[in-house]
Amino acid sequence: MPDLILYHGKVHTQDPEYARATAIAIRGNRLLAVGDDADIRALTGPHARSIDLGGRLVLPGLTDAHFHLSTWALGLRRLVLADVPSLADLYRRVAEQASRIPSGAWILGQGWNETRWPRLILPTRGDLDEVTTSHPVLLWRSDMHLAVANSRALQEACITAGTPDPPQGVIDRDASGRPTGVLRELAINMVTDVVPPPAAEELVAAIREGIPLLHQLGLTGVHDCRVKGGGAGRRAFHAYQQLRAAGELALRTWMHLPGERLAEAVALGLRTGLGDDYLRVGHLKLFSDGSQGAGTAWMLEPYEDTAGCGMPLTPMEEIAESVRSATPAGIAVAIHAIGDRAVRELVSVFERAPAGARSLPAPHRIEHLQNIRPKDVARLARLGIVGSVQPIHATDDLPMVERSVGRRARFAYPFRDLLAAGVTLALGSDSPVADPNPLWGIHAAVTRQRRDGTPPGGWYPDQRLTVDEAVWGYTMGPALATGLAADLGSITPGKLAYLVVLDRDILTVDPAEIHQARVVITVFDGRVVHDI
Repeated sequence: MPDLILYHGKVHTQDPEYARATAIAIRGNRLLAVGDDADIRALTGPHARSIDLGGRLVLPGLTDAHFHLSTWALGLRRLVLADVPSLADLYRRVAEQASRIPSGAWILGQGWNETRWPRLILPTRGDLDEVTTSHPVLLWRSDMHLAVANSRALQEACITAGTPDPPQGVIDRDASGRPTGVLRELAINMVTDVVPPPAAEELVAAIREGIPLLHQLGLTGVHDCRVKGGGAGRRAFHAYQQLRAAGELALRTWMHLPGERLAEAVALGLRTGLGDDYLRVGHLKLFSDGSQGAGTAWMLEPYEDTAGCGMPLTPMEEIAESVRSATPAGIAVAIHAIGDRAVRELVSVFERAPAGARSLPAPHRIEHLQNIRPKDVARLARLGIVGSVQPIHATDDLPMVERSVGRRARFAYPFRDLLAAGVTLALGSDSPVADPNPLWGIHAAVTRQRRDGTPPGGWYPDQRLTVDEAVWGYTMGPALATGLAADLGSITPGKLAYLVVLDRDILTVDPAEIHQARVVITVFDGRVVHDI
C-alpha cells in the first residue's frame, strides 16, 4: 500500500512509457506506481496521505551538477556581495561589518563582480585600508578565482613586495612591485591558510540551515565540487557524514575528492560511487585553468582586454598521469576547464587515456566547458565525456565574455552544439558563484537572456535549449553523470521518490516567465520536505 499519493497533476515523467500520467503513488522512498487519477487513487489505503495537485506540473527532483555546498552555506553567514551595485557600496558594506564586530576579527565576503558596476575597477588594499585596518579583510570575486585583501590580511599571511608568486597563483603588484591586494587562483590560499577555519559545529549548523532553502528551490541533490587546496574539502566531508549519521542530510550529495589526494584514495581503495543514497564519493576534482573573469582561463588566442592568454593551473602531463592512475582504480575524474586552450588540451588527454573509462562507475566529465571550438565539440562527443555546464553563467557573464574575447564569444557556452553532437549535459549553477535557483538556470538555457529580458532575442540564440532539454539537464543529466540513472532522473515506478511541483507549467508558458516560477512542493526520499 502507498504512503503518499499525488493526484490531479501534470506529471512530466521523462519516461515514454508513462507519458500521460496525472498521479503518483509512493511507498517508503520509492515510486510505487505512476498513472491516471482513477488507477492511482484506487490504491489508497487507510494510512496514505493524499495531495490534490490542482493540475500543477510535476518534475523529477532537480539536481545541481556543480555546487560548492559548504562554501555556499558558510557564505550565508558572511558578507553576501552578489548584489553590490558599485565599488563604493562594497566598501560601505565592509565598513558596516567592521562597526559590528570586534577589532581583529576577520571580515570575509564573496560574490562581488566589477563587470556589473558603473566603473570596471577592482577593489584594492589601499581603499580597503581606508575602511578598516583593525580587521583583516578578504573578499572573493563571484567566480572565486580572484579575491582582494587589505593590508592587515596580507600582513597576517606574510605577503610583502618580496613574496614570490606561488605555484598556480598570481599576486597582483603595482609599478613599484608592492602587492595591490588582488590575489588570483592559488595565491588566495596564502591568505585563507591563516584564516581561522570554522568550528565543526558552525559548519554543520550552516549546512543544516541551508538545506531547507535548497528544498524551496526544488533541489533534492547536489554534486559538491570542492575548492582548491586547504582543508575545506576534508571539513565539509566530515560535516556531511555527521549530518548523514544524524539523519539530517536531506540532500543527495555527490562529494568530489581533492585531486591532490589521489594517491591516498587509490591506496585506501576508494571508488567513485562509494556510499549510499544520501552521500557518495564522487569524482576526483582537478583544475586545468582558472576563470575568464580573472583573466586566468587558458585561451588559444590572447584576451582582447588584457595581456596574455591566461594560464594553465596544472601541467597537462600531470593531469594525464592522474587520469592514468585514477581510471584503473575505479575513480572517475572531473576537470575544471574554462578556456578553449584548456579544453582542447584536455580532450587530447582523454583521447590518449588508457582503456577502461567505459567500465567506470560514472563517466569522466569536464566542468564548465565555457569556451570550446567546434572541432573540439566533435572530438569530445566521441569520447563519452560528460559536459557539466552552468547556463546562468552565460547570461551573467555575457558583457565580460564579449569584452575579453570579442567575436570569439560565439564559441562560448555552445549548449546546442554540444547536445547536438551527442554530449551528455549535466546542468548546474556553480553556486555561490551564481544563484542556485535551478529555474533561473533553466530560463537562461532556454532564452539566453537575463531575467530583465536582455539582450533582445537572446545572446547567440542559436545555442538555446528547449525547456524539455533544460529540465533533462537538471534531472537525467546528473543521474547519468553519476552512473545512477537506474534510480534517479525520471518518474518511473521503482525509482527513488524525488519530486518537484511547480506553481505553473514551465513547459508551456512563455519562456520569459520561467524564472518567475515557484516550487510549491518538494518530495525528498518519499517525504514532503517543502510545501506551501
